[in-house]
Amino acid sequence: MNKSTLTTTILIALVLLVLLGGSRLFVSVPAGHVAVATLFGEVVDEPYREGLTIPVNPLYEFTFYDIREKELKESAGVPSQDQLTTSVDVSIKFRIDGEEAPRILQETGTFEDAVRVQIQPKLRSVVREQGKSIVRAEDFFLQETQENLQSAIYNSMSDYLNERGIVCLDILIRDISLPPFITRAIESKKEREQEVEKQKAELERFRTEQQQIIAKAQADREAAELEAKQREILADAQAYEITKLNEAIAKNPAYVQIQALEALKEISANPSSKIYFLNGDSPTPLPLMNMGDPLTR
Repeated sequence: MNKSTLTTTILIALVLLVLLGGSRLFVSVPAGHVAVATLFGEVVDEPYREGLTIPVNPLYEFTFYDIREKELKESAGVPSQDQLTTSVDVSIKFRIDGEEAPRILQETGTFEDAVRVQIQPKLRSVVREQGKSIVRAEDFFLQETQENLQSAIYNSMSDYLNERGIVCLDILIRDISLPPFITRAIESKKEREQEVEKQKAELERFRTEQQQIIAKAQADREAAELEAKQREILADAQAYEITKLNEAIAKNPAYVQIQALEALKEISANPSSKIYFLNGDSPTPLPLMNMGDPLTR
């Protein structure tokens, strides 16, 4: 091997060494993640935050943790005090505490290990344990029961996970499935209640109609009484008028002829009216004037 060939070989080896080793001189952490370094199996206490870090020990091995908010859904059969098992679907919102990532790696493992070992089994256990405080299976449908159950699960999970570097953000009860025969009984009860409400509404409608009929009958009766009263007043007025007229005639016998004369005046004022003499030889030949006593005796 000549000198130039040896030099070329050495240069190529150096370039390869730089290329291979250069990528280990920095670490790039994605957004929402932290990186935990280990050196020969020993965990470095300080995690690496998102972004580019140069330089780093080229002998480091890195484990990445997603520290963004995550949601885990679980279902568990929950026995109540009446020995019935209700299926409860619950979800937990959580995130990894970035500062605690080195301890999680040392005590539990990767992000997936933390979910599988620390969160899933504990969540199932807590849901079952808290469900034991429910007296009857159908009580799971009560709003107060669900709120109390949700709060109790959250408190238990928060206390447990905080000690292990995981932050519990929220607990949500997504669905509750009672035993089938309980569900049928509740549906039957609701149907009966709806039928009762329907009958109550029908009874109320009938009562309203009867009240309207009674009110109308009362109004008609009052109207009839008022009309009768008005007729009585009118009859009294007419009777009074007749009485006064009779009194006037009795006091003045010529009253009728005076009224007849007034009537003839009104008739004569109309050009189209015609007056017929009943008897030309009569001292009172004009019509109407022969009624009553004469004006002069």
